[in-house]
Amino acid sequence: MAIQRIAVLGAGHGGCAAAADLTLKGFEVRLQARRADRLNAIEANGGITARGVQNSLAPISYLTTSVAEAVDGADLIMLVVPSVAHEAYAEALTPVLDAHTPVFLNPGHTGGGLHFAHALARAGFQDTPRLCETVTLTYISRLESAATVGIYGYTKRLMFAALPAQETGVLHELLRPLYPEIVASSSVLETGLSNMNAVFHPPGMLMNAGWIEHSDGDFLFYREGITEAVGQVVSALDAERVQIARDLGVATRSFLETFHAAGLTTDAALASGSVALACRESEPNKTLASPPSLDHRYVHEDVGYGLVPMAAFAELAGTQCPVIDAHIELLSAAARTDYRANGLTLEMMGLNGMSPIEVRDFVTEGRPPNNARK
Repeated sequence: MAIQRIAVLGAGHGGCAAAADLTLKGFEVRLQARRADRLNAIEANGGITARGVQNSLAPISYLTTSVAEAVDGADLIMLVVPSVAHEAYAEALTPVLDAHTPVFLNPGHTGGGLHFAHALARAGFQDTPRLCETVTLTYISRLESAATVGIYGYTKRLMFAALPAQETGVLHELLRPLYPEIVASSSVLETGLSNMNAVFHPPGMLMNAGWIEHSDGDFLFYREGITEAVGQVVSALDAERVQIARDLGVATRSFLETFHAAGLTTDAALASGSVALACRESEPNKTLASPPSLDHRYVHEDVGYGLVPMAAFAELAGTQCPVIDAHIELLSAAARTDYRANGLTLEMMGLNGMSPIEVRDFVTEGRPPNNARK
């Protein structure tokens, strides 16, 4: 089966980038947004204006606020929304999802595929969905206006996996015409525990909190916000992530290695071992400004749906993670949000009551052990 009609659910930075890019590559795209006002400017513009690696007006074939309308007849459903929205979309898809239609979480972040599968089951979906995910977004992109998206590059050597892992080969081949840079990984444990946003954004936000609030984020997040001290904390947090993965029997690379492999920094920066230098020499990110406040996905998503599930995996593996724990507690206090209580737990991922071996078997074969608690 070849993909021709694609439902893109979510019309933010990534969703608009995907809709524009894939339209200009010849696919038929149906773009869904939760609010009609998000689509009005696109309709008035005659589509989405793409700038960067694509420079043209992309006339999107269909705009809708209805999930059911967007996915009707789709060959692929692409979910391009923050992790906090996965559950709502699972509930909306449950009555209309064809079990044969692949659902691609672009991205899955940490535990996204597991969470989405469990949310579908709890919403009453009876079949086994065809789920797959990338660890991060396939694009380096930002909305420049309501109907213009900057696509500054494609994420290179992007980790990809299906749930269960035995389906990865088939779905990898199916999606490669869309994204040639995706690389098959061992399982969604490997993609999820390779979430670089979760180890990078929270330290940057926490250690620049005063500057962010004083200036409303009027500085370059990568080039000016990630100093040597901030970079050292990123490295310390990243070392804990790597240890969690190893203790669960999952291979993973360091932040610097992954950042470099994705085409986001230079050979010299990788050789230096400096996260700060890697960010200063990150050409695709050179103009990206800081968020204007802590009320941002760099905190809400990357702590609640990044560090919190990593800490849960650490507990499962028996791994100590004091730097991760400190970020969860301090950013919970700063944002006045209890991220441990409101973030992604093993229970929400359908892993409650499983041992590390049972989790590895589950992500490979898709069948929970008999003693796993619902």
